[in-house]
Amino acid sequence: MRKITLLALTFISVLSFAQEKIKYSREQLKNMDNYLFEEVFTMVSPSRISKIILKDGRTIEGKARDLDRKKAQIYSIDIKDKSGNKQTLEASQIAEMYLPTAEFEKAVKITNYFSKVGYMENKKIKKSVEKDVVYFRNQKVSLKNKADEKEYLMQLINPEFSSKIEVYGDPLAGETGGVSINGSPQIGGGVTKSFYVKKGDNIIWLKKSEFEEQYNFLFGDNAEFVKKYPLNSIKWEQFSFLVSEYTRLAEEG
Repeated sequence: MRKITLLALTFISVLSFAQEKIKYSREQLKNMDNYLFEEVFTMVSPSRISKIILKDGRTIEGKARDLDRKKAQIYSIDIKDKSGNKQTLEASQIAEMYLPTAEFEKAVKITNYFSKVGYMENKKIKKSVEKDVVYFRNQKVSLKNKADEKEYLMQLINPEFSSKIEVYGDPLAGETGGVSINGSPQIGGGVTKSFYVKKGDNIIWLKKSEFEEQYNFLFGDNAEFVKKYPLNSIKWEQFSFLVSEYTRLAEEG
């Protein structure tokens, strides 16, 4: 059965390369270029209430005092609950958590948004301004695909279309460069170069440079998707749309 599945995926992958390049309409391209992921936040408001749900089912609410990170992913959190009790919780104890965003970080993101002309076309500023709570989920992952697998609390950035593929923020991700003339807003650039992506039981650190070789892992099991969005007709900048569209087709099929 496994051999049959692998052969089918290989066949679909070959088809994606064999197809003629699809020419999408201007309206289609505009839709495909929209950035649908949520902004990645790394700071937490110490004055507002955080909510932590433990693996044993208990819920702890209080003010987060400190976040310990490795490669910018959270492995422990200090919290002072409503009774004044302080405790440190390890990622291995936590199933999920909701952390309030810090106003300072929002302000920085707004400034960054308006410094890049390309952002104004493809990204929605409300993702930075109106986001009050950030959702984190426990994942066992090899950071940068190199370290031993450990549990971390990672920000899910596609909560509205994550039933098939979960995408988690990489706070250390670089961005593609743009052009700025005499201090004017940057034209182009600003595209995130990496994410953590989970499909089934597998979670990987996905880089822009490896998108082509991971296409089959991400989308190759859906023949309809491969036909509509073959590898030779899409680009990394459309990744959020592609995940959303793959999810839609999978759920409808």
